[in-house]
Amino acid sequence: MNHVVYPCKFSQLGLDFLPPLFPLRQPNSMEQNNPRHVQVDGVDPFIVDDTEDSLSETDGPQSTSEPPPLDRLSSTESQANIRDEVPLSSPSQSTPIAAYPSPQARRESFRNTPPLKQSIILPPVPPKDEIPALYLPGLISSSHFLPLPNTDPLSVLLNKYVEPEIRPARDLSGTWSHTDFHTLVMTNSWRALARMARDRIVAAKPDDLALILELWFLRLSALARLRLFNQTSSECQNLFSILSNVQPELVRNYLFESILPFELEVMRARTKYWGGDPYGYLDELMILLNKCKKKARGSSAATDVEMWKERAVRVGLIIASQLLEMKDNTAAANLLLPLCQPQPDGTLPSPPLLSAVARLYLDTGDIDSAEVLFQRAEADPSCDDTTKEMNQALLAIARLDWTAAETELRSILDREPENPIAANNLSVALLGIGKLQEGIHWLEEAFRISPSTVGNVEPFLFNLATLYELRTATSHDKKKSLLVEVAKWAGDGLRANCLKLPTT
Repeated sequence: MNHVVYPCKFSQLGLDFLPPLFPLRQPNSMEQNNPRHVQVDGVDPFIVDDTEDSLSETDGPQSTSEPPPLDRLSSTESQANIRDEVPLSSPSQSTPIAAYPSPQARRESFRNTPPLKQSIILPPVPPKDEIPALYLPGLISSSHFLPLPNTDPLSVLLNKYVEPEIRPARDLSGTWSHTDFHTLVMTNSWRALARMARDRIVAAKPDDLALILELWFLRLSALARLRLFNQTSSECQNLFSILSNVQPELVRNYLFESILPFELEVMRARTKYWGGDPYGYLDELMILLNKCKKKARGSSAATDVEMWKERAVRVGLIIASQLLEMKDNTAAANLLLPLCQPQPDGTLPSPPLLSAVARLYLDTGDIDSAEVLFQRAEADPSCDDTTKEMNQALLAIARLDWTAAETELRSILDREPENPIAANNLSVALLGIGKLQEGIHWLEEAFRISPSTVGNVEPFLFNLATLYELRTATSHDKKKSLLVEVAKWAGDGLRANCLKLPTT
């Protein structure tokens, strides 16, 4: 049995760009069989091109074998030039993993693909004084929704390992009528949110299109958080099948360009990934990225320009997140490098952003480049003590200097005893110097202080279960006790394998 405990560095970038705790899971078969190194060096989604400029020919993924040199991180360099899917009008069959081309063939395909600018043509829309009234009763039909399963992986473990008299009760009914929306989100009640969205869609007026599409996004997002990816893809296809058949064409263009929420386009692109086609997912995100840039160039209102710039940044971060999941850290670093440069308006990159990219360099093994970015972050007057000490602790862990890392992390916990990231990283440092029992203590204390937060963080629970296995032969009983505590606080969608308890 492998025992791997991970420090808190830099795992994935999401839409809200919050630093997660640490990576969790071994590479699955898809990742092991797929080519991993699809580089996007030169892609710069974070500044919109000048109006008279065309899209850069490097807007598509390209291959590179070298990590970005350190001198590209210099703030004295010249300014760098600054994430969904083809309409699903009919079901498409996912490409089998075994049918993927070789890495060399895939790279050559990307290299020979014409620039995406040739295919990004914004469709015409009717003038504002001729905006049509849209009435789409098909969007509120209950036949588009599949039933939710009445169990989850955590309940399976509870039924297998915990006696009925001490088994925590879990509500899998999805009842939402007696709880407000904010509470459902904060408690990770995704089953109730999915059912609420479905009920409100069916009860909506067909002409209230903006509300209906927002509820559709809530429904699909909740299904994804429940990890019901096949159901999410199926219902998403049902939605876009209706939207893609709107006639006439001008009305359909107006619907897609002016009413359809941008988040639904990102969700539609995500179905490629769930279908087992990560490279197709990257292609769709690149199309979205180019759309954002062209929209920003063509907008006259300052608020619209800023909105499309923000969306371009978000899509870029999603692309970087996907590259990280594909273990292509160098390509992700290339994509994020423009964010480390001063912007044309004089805005300097923030310490959290510099720290995040530096942690990415630590993952690639480039400790020197990471140290340069950490120093730039610490030189910013707005950089707080916790960020400085955490950066130094991660740098010490990368150099296997466990004592120095322990000192920095204890300093953070003396000031912020409720910080679960520092507690996790301290347990890793203590493991490195043989203080296993003390490492377990810090993780258990963090769970005791913030059970509603830590009880939903899978990597934290994985590390604690791993330390139990390393410490004692009675780890099975310890993990059963942890299961009971997690079941009291965890919401829907938790991957139960993080507790390292077999289901069979």
